[in-house]
This record gives sequence, C-alpha cells and structure tokens, in this order.
Amino acid sequence: MQKSIASLDLCALADAIAAGDITSVAATTVALDRLETVGRKLNAVVRLDGARVLEAAEAADKLRATGASLPPLHGVPLAHKDLFYRAGDLSAGGSNIRAYFRADVTATVIERLDGAGALDLGRLQLAEFAMSPTGYNEYYGHALNPWNPAHVPGGSSSGSGVAVAARLVAGSLGTDTGGSLRHPGAMCGLVGLKPTWGLVPTDGVMPLSASLDCTGPLARTARDAAKLLSVIAGRDYETTLGDNIAGMTIAIPGGYYRDLLHPEIATKLNDAVAAFRALGVRIVDTAPPDMAIINALMHLVMSVEAATIHRRWLIERPGDYADQVRSRIEPGLFYPATRYVEALSLRAQICEQWIASCIGAADLALLPAISIPVPTIAATTEGEPADVAGVIGQLTHCTRGINYLGLPGASVPCGFDAAGLPVGFQLVGRPYAEATILRAAHAYQGATDWHLRVPDAAELN
Repeated sequence: MQKSIASLDLCALADAIAAGDITSVAATTVALDRLETVGRKLNAVVRLDGARVLEAAEAADKLRATGASLPPLHGVPLAHKDLFYRAGDLSAGGSNIRAYFRADVTATVIERLDGAGALDLGRLQLAEFAMSPTGYNEYYGHALNPWNPAHVPGGSSSGSGVAVAARLVAGSLGTDTGGSLRHPGAMCGLVGLKPTWGLVPTDGVMPLSASLDCTGPLARTARDAAKLLSVIAGRDYETTLGDNIAGMTIAIPGGYYRDLLHPEIATKLNDAVAAFRALGVRIVDTAPPDMAIINALMHLVMSVEAATIHRRWLIERPGDYADQVRSRIEPGLFYPATRYVEALSLRAQICEQWIASCIGAADLALLPAISIPVPTIAATTEGEPADVAGVIGQLTHCTRGINYLGLPGASVPCGFDAAGLPVGFQLVGRPYAEATILRAAHAYQGATDWHLRVPDAAELN
C-alpha cells in the first residue's frame, strides 16, 4: 500500500483522495514515514509537523465523508523549501544565522495552498540562503541526488527536488533567482517551473533578490505543475493543457546556448527536438544577443539586492557564512547606486531584444537546462577554487539570464546520461506564457516516458 500511494503523481493522488479511494490520513502517513526514512537518508528534510498534519488529514477525511464540495488539493500532503514562512514556525533558510528565526507571517502561497485543501507536512533542505545552483550547504550538509547520491541534486531548491523525485511527496514549492527551480528539475528528472517575475506572490518568503526571485512548483509532470501553479497564481492553467500543439513553433537558439554544450546533452536535446517535430511542431533556428551583458546585469542586481539584505550580518557575523556564499554576496556592497538603477532601467529594453533574437516569431524557445552532465558533489566542492567555480558557472550558464529578463521558463526531463543521471531541456516563453510552456511540456511528456522513471533510492522497487 505504501509503495502504491507513493507512486501516484499529484493529480492522481488528489483524484484518489477526492474519490475516497485513498484517505488523506493514509497518504499523509505514507509521506511522513518516507520523509523520515528515505528523506533523512538523502538529507532532504529540515523539519516535519507530523502531529499537526495528521489532525488536519483526519479533518479532511471527515469533510469528504459529508459529501461537501472539495477544493482542488483537498487532503493532499506536500512539503516545501525552508524559506516559505508559516507564522510561529522556525525558518532557517538553510543558514546558521537564522537557525532560531520564527516567522510572524505566513507566506501568501502557503495560505493559498491551505485554501486549496493541501496539507503542509513541513520544510525541506536548501542551499544556504538559497545561494547555490548545486544545493551546497556547509552547515546542514548536501541534499543527495536520488539517482546517485555522489552527485548534486541541483539547487537552491535541493530538498524539494530530491523529495519529489524520490516519491516522498507528490509536489513541492521552491524559489528561482538564477535557476533554483530549473536546476533541481533538470538534475532530478522533474518539471521545475519558474513563472514570469511578479506572477506569483513572494511575500512571506525569505528573499534573496526581490527583482529576480520567483516562486514556483517542482513536480513530476507538467499537469501536476499546472495544478500547483493554478493555486498559487490564482489563474487556471489546467483547462488548455491538453490542447493540440501541432502548428506550434519552437525556436532553437544557437551561439551562447551551445558554447558549453556537452555532446551527451546535445544528443538528448536533439532527441527532444525530434519528438516535438513528430508532434507537429515547427522548429526554427535563432541566435541570441550578447549574453555577457545580460549576465553581468543579472549579477549586479542580485549582488546588490542580496548585499542589502545581508549587510548587517556580513558585518556582525561574517564567520557564519560559508566562504562560497559570502564571496557571492560581498561584491554587491561595492557597486555604485547608479549602476544598480541603470541595470533595472535597461531590463525591459533588453528583454524585448532577447525575445526578438531568441524567440522571434516562434511561440517558445528550447534551451539546455544545464549544459553539462550532473556533476559530483566532489567536483563542486573540492580542488582548486577556480576549477570549482568553473563547474558551478556551467550549471547557471543557460538559466541565470532568464531571471534578469523576468521571463517564464520550465525544465523538462528528456533522458539520462551515460552515468544514469537525468538530462533536461528548458522551455522559455514571452511574459505570461506559462500556459503555452505547460501545454508543450505536457504534449512532450505524453509522447515520452522519462518522467515515469523512478530512482533506486526511492525504494519503490
């Protein structure tokens, strides 16, 4: 029973609970048990609220038994990245500095999930202050990739990626400032959706960079991601999900987006493009603008906004930051205010240029999610600092600019490399093109089965 419940994706689980085929108590008990066992082995869990959530599950089952109309996620157990606040609960944000911080507000997205009937099991591991594309956390340890624990799971929403991929929960919320939903999505074999900047509320979420931060879902399928996004964005993304994509046009930008592309990743992306062609999608080639400018402006904005948040702690508690984290924040203390304002004022113009160059007349652009095979933890933490920085830089090569542009993007699993680690592509659209992105991803998943593969660490075999 435990394995059969854990194998259900979000939509199937929600439907089964609503129909009375599975009780919320049973689903919640399974999720809690798996988080405490498999989740602890993979270092994906920060804290769980077992007693409270089981009471809520019992209440959910009683309500269903009355025949009352049920909300879309009624009784479905979820867990989220540990920077989503719930009033009165601890929220460390993956840091030593905030180890004892208790929020006095609840994040709007958590309130919306509550209103949709979802149960909040607790919080999941992340990179320190959400500052790593690998999931690096010097104080609490790495979350471990369920496909191979020697490899990084992607970050900074590392625990969310691990928990969903290992079938501990059916979905999770994370955040994305430079790829932090798309990285664990790609590296754990999931759909990681970064919405258009501003679409989903970020109040009540520990910030990193207010002009770049986005809240979104990590899920096994595009349909699951659409259901979660519908709740947290307050718009319907499920109705058009199954519409035919024949006649859609997808652009394949070259240049910068192919510069670091590993041959194994290129092969999997080419296979994905062939699958879209078979679905009736027209494929066109495009060329990106000067990405060095976009990446420099993104770095400036993130550094300045992060340094503003962390300035006092950097002065009073510098030793409580990992070197890898502090070194990324400190440059923001030294940029002139005029450069920061200039970076923000150029954003709309540069976004229009990127869309014209990379998407053109197409509906979406298809990019690599990460350009290289999923690296080991050792490759991202040991050896010469320049070598480590080089690997980390390759992980953000195709994602970080999208945050500066404010555009929506989603990682979608498209196979495995020779070492058995997931590979993903990234679909990027114009502002508020989430429905189109999800429709394309859903059609692709209907024609492939990569999202159905289960890692051995999930212990479902």
